[in-house]
Amino acid sequence: MIKKGIILSGGMGTRMSPLTKAVNKQLLPIYDKPLIFYPLSILMLAKIKDILIIVNKGQLNQYKKILPDGKRLGINIAFKEQESPKGLPDAFILGEKFIKNQNVALILGDNFFYGQYLTQKLIDCTKMKKGATVLLHKVSKPELYGVAKINKKNKITLIKEKPKKKFSDLAITGLYFFDSKVVEYSKKLKPSKRNELEITDLLKIYMKKKALKADFIGRGGAWLDTGSIEDFYKTSAFVSAIENRQGFKIACLEEISLLNGWISKKNILEAISFYGKCEYSQYLNKLINT
Repeated sequence: MIKKGIILSGGMGTRMSPLTKAVNKQLLPIYDKPLIFYPLSILMLAKIKDILIIVNKGQLNQYKKILPDGKRLGINIAFKEQESPKGLPDAFILGEKFIKNQNVALILGDNFFYGQYLTQKLIDCTKMKKGATVLLHKVSKPELYGVAKINKKNKITLIKEKPKKKFSDLAITGLYFFDSKVVEYSKKLKPSKRNELEITDLLKIYMKKKALKADFIGRGGAWLDTGSIEDFYKTSAFVSAIENRQGFKIACLEEISLLNGWISKKNILEAISFYGKCEYSQYLNKLINT
């Protein structure tokens, strides 16, 4: 059972400059909440309570203003500063003491997931004991992503980064589940031409051992990468449309904690006091008065 999760929330956000010159991208708003709420909500939906957030050096205080330590959410949040972006597998090297030879989930801080059956899918993925599992999603332009080919048993047999020739339309999303060997394997990786450790190289180690499994968000689910300003605002518009049409909030952390039984209505009142008079607080108030 996976009980630990890492959010890789560093990076320079150069595609969104000058917005990201002063503020980390994950603290910018996706509709009515900071982007960081969305990947955090995914780990919480997976019933993961022990979470490490890796941030850029010098930006730690910005995060602690909105997510001090997780206590009011009934979870444990720790932070780790990253000197400079060194690739996704660096998260496991930086988080070695946090992982402590346990299985771990990794989600990228700029990825957005949504789907009707997503919660059950996430919980199923945390039951993994050995190997690694990645979430795949069909895309219309696979040449823009890391892409995987699978066999009849949903084992991944081929991975390519931004393939020029189409061989699959299944993109590798920014949500991964690894066994305890991930730190050992990450330390063995050599930097690529970009001078970074590549997640595809890490996945290929598991693939060669026939231990890399695929799971799927499924039709009707959504996976959005908010790496560019255009995608950022498309995601914001998506959240706005869903919330205003259906009347519930996506990635309301306190609501997830309440439903998981991690906090009480008293904690919701404390959250309302923390946020102050705003529409988000009004929604929290409805949770405990309906």
